[in-house]
Amino acid sequence: MKFTDLNIGKPLNNALIDLGLDTPTPIQSESFSPVMAGKDVVGIAQTGTGKTFAYLLPILRGLKYSEQKHPRVLILVPTRELVVQLAEEINKLTAYMTVRVKAVYGGTNINTQKQDVHEGSDIVVATPGRLLDLALSGVLRLKKVQQIVIDEVDEMLDLGFRTQLINLFDILPQRRQNLMFSATMTEDVEEIIGQFFFEPEKIEIAPSGSTVDHIEQFAYHLPNFNTKFNLLDHLILEDKLGTKNLIFVETKKLADSLYERLIELLNLPPDSEEIGIMHSNKSQNFRLRTVEHFNEGKSKYLIATDIVGRGIDFEGVTHVVNFDIPKAVEHYIHRIGRTGRAGAEGTAISFVRELEEDSFAQIKDVLKGNISNLEMEDQVEISEVYTEEERPNLGDINYLAENTRHGVKGEVHEKKDKNKKVNLGGSYKRKIKEKYKKPKTRGQKRKK
Repeated sequence: MKFTDLNIGKPLNNALIDLGLDTPTPIQSESFSPVMAGKDVVGIAQTGTGKTFAYLLPILRGLKYSEQKHPRVLILVPTRELVVQLAEEINKLTAYMTVRVKAVYGGTNINTQKQDVHEGSDIVVATPGRLLDLALSGVLRLKKVQQIVIDEVDEMLDLGFRTQLINLFDILPQRRQNLMFSATMTEDVEEIIGQFFFEPEKIEIAPSGSTVDHIEQFAYHLPNFNTKFNLLDHLILEDKLGTKNLIFVETKKLADSLYERLIELLNLPPDSEEIGIMHSNKSQNFRLRTVEHFNEGKSKYLIATDIVGRGIDFEGVTHVVNFDIPKAVEHYIHRIGRTGRAGAEGTAISFVRELEEDSFAQIKDVLKGNISNLEMEDQVEISEVYTEEERPNLGDINYLAENTRHGVKGEVHEKKDKNKKVNLGGSYKRKIKEKYKKPKTRGQKRKK
């Protein structure tokens, strides 16, 4: 099948030719007719399989020219980066059409955005919080919205946008088309669908939570957190990663620490473009510039929290490194989905310390064990420095019997003589007990 077989129209087809695309992916071909027919649709497909175009193409095909001020299409995404990227994708697809697209997100001056949306729009791409602020201010009116797309809804719920989503649904027109596309489906998402969608058609190209076949997945099993640092140093210095590497960490603090460590390791200036960093404490301009540098190949390494784990279409990522193991399986799936996109080969490597083994076992169960173990090379130093949470609880009687932290059983030694003494309660208490046959305190009198 070709895009021309979908009857997408000449303007869209010309834009796709400019982008070098002529063949739709399965989720794109399967979704086109139901969306065009006006049905509520829930699309499930693996990351990197073109879900964005799966809803954009039929929406744009059916969008007629209009000079009305208020938007007819509303697309909700969880992060600012996704808003910017999605608005750019729409602009590429509408190169031969007249479509007004507005990007709305937090972290920027709201008065500037009020002025921008006041000029009128056909499509608004937004994060839920800022969209609700603009709608409640009266500047952005949603009474003409005919279609709403919720992209990466499970991530929105994880980020705490449930209340904003429900409030937005309450002020939207009752007669509208609801579309939702994701790689994973959780119980919370199913609840949203049941509450606000009308008899949705479910298009499931692959089971929820599955990964594409051309991502090779590996894991190192390590004793502690600090050994992870040593392993990453080794892989980087020995050039055993790829040309474009995305390194995921759990916290903003760890992202900053790892960034400083790699700058020092590679002897780079503090403002070097070779290593990028992304987390929510960075300014919007900094984050957008970091994404741009990584996509252009200026940065070989990008250290990031899960803020970039969803939806962002980085170009040509060869390796994803899970420096920390995510606690939710769907986060792992979305992380590694930043590589191996659009049919390219990709590699995902996970650093698993002992405290993360349970979380990693759940991931392997969902993915049916499709992760190979790697042996650590002798050149990598096994750190004997443990973090506070990794240190054994010495009050645990089981610890002395079997300490598996270093992979060996602990030996139980006989006590030295000085440690065999029994605590008898002090010399004074012993003398009192011997004289009166029971313990006495200094204030007690002997009965006659």
